[in-house]
Amino acid sequence: MASFSDELMRKTGADQPAPRDWREAFRLLRIYLETLPTSEKKVVFFDEMPWLDTPKSDYLPVFEWFWNDWASTCDNLIFVVCGSATSWMAAHIADNKGGLFNRQTCRMYLEPFTLQETELFLRARDFAWSRYEIAECYMVMGGVPYYLSLLDGSYSYTQNIDRLFFRKRGELWDEFDHLLQTLFSGSEGYVRIIEALSTKTGGLTREEIIQRTGLPANGALTRMLHDLELSGFMRVSTFYGKRKKDALYQLSDYYTAFYFRYIKDNRGKDEHFWSNAIDNPARRAWAGLTFEQLCKDHIPQIKRKLGISGVLSEESIWYTDGDEDLGIAGAQIDLLIDRRDRVINICEMKFSINEFAIDKSYDMSLRNKLESFRRTTNCRRSLQTTMITTYGVKRGKYSGIIQSQVTLDDLFES
Repeated sequence: MASFSDELMRKTGADQPAPRDWREAFRLLRIYLETLPTSEKKVVFFDEMPWLDTPKSDYLPVFEWFWNDWASTCDNLIFVVCGSATSWMAAHIADNKGGLFNRQTCRMYLEPFTLQETELFLRARDFAWSRYEIAECYMVMGGVPYYLSLLDGSYSYTQNIDRLFFRKRGELWDEFDHLLQTLFSGSEGYVRIIEALSTKTGGLTREEIIQRTGLPANGALTRMLHDLELSGFMRVSTFYGKRKKDALYQLSDYYTAFYFRYIKDNRGKDEHFWSNAIDNPARRAWAGLTFEQLCKDHIPQIKRKLGISGVLSEESIWYTDGDEDLGIAGAQIDLLIDRRDRVINICEMKFSINEFAIDKSYDMSLRNKLESFRRTTNCRRSLQTTMITTYGVKRGKYSGIIQSQVTLDDLFES
């Protein structure tokens, strides 16, 4: 209350005691706003609103009354509320069922940078990294501007990762704990869900999440899943040909996935871990799996390269365990683009340091995958095989099965 009074005093120039409660605080705010010219726009910005709503403060009911009784009638007043605690903002503002129901004029979600925006940000800071290095860095920390601002252009990409994540007391080695406590009140349930998702890159169904976490199947779980999706920690991927309840929940936050795979059990043990793992097969496997996530975050760029930007589409995943009796092999497709023009792009995603070469074995795998998909789903649409790679597909005996290509450069387009 004293801080609120100080800020109001700086605006009004009038010295006054701190308000006794939020009702008096909003009354003083209204008095000040009414002194301003009605012909000019007035903007009130409440930052970190969740932390103002302390227990027994009656902050939210008073704010609801202030808005409905007076502020909403002012055509020249813009009231911006902001908060990093996603669970609070979703429950009390976005999905409010009380006095603020349907009162929002606009919601503004702060999206991470795309690959192109990340490149522009780094170039503006005189980084001389290749797009391959930028992409791999993106697969570690995503397009979060704060994380990117910690990078030092005088170091290589690999040295930066060691410095930020694996050096003892590095800036980001304990970021996960701070992040969850900041974003979610009562973060234990959220952590259990994230830990469960981190164990399976392909994702988990709701039932599998319940089994692995021990959380009850109730409204609280639904709210936590909603909050994790809303805040970008998790992606809900629909399963081709199935109902929404069969969707898979996948960990989609790059830093969090990297934390559970490499940092959690390695903090301070090897300060040059990432440099030492440069030729490690496990690191190459991680890059391949995370590249799939990067592609899914750049669907507009993929569609633009394929020349279908204006075609409505639905992205999904698919897999089958196979059926020996029917001669159907087990198969998995991590990205299907099901287009309104009755064409489905079956996307294969490969992260490699050179052109990707298709050999006889991989060619057979692709053919079996397409056949399993068509027979299992009874799909009557045209199927096109699309390769999304770093440097394209090397022309050869078996490359003819690929009907369209997307490269890393294409993902850097606007």
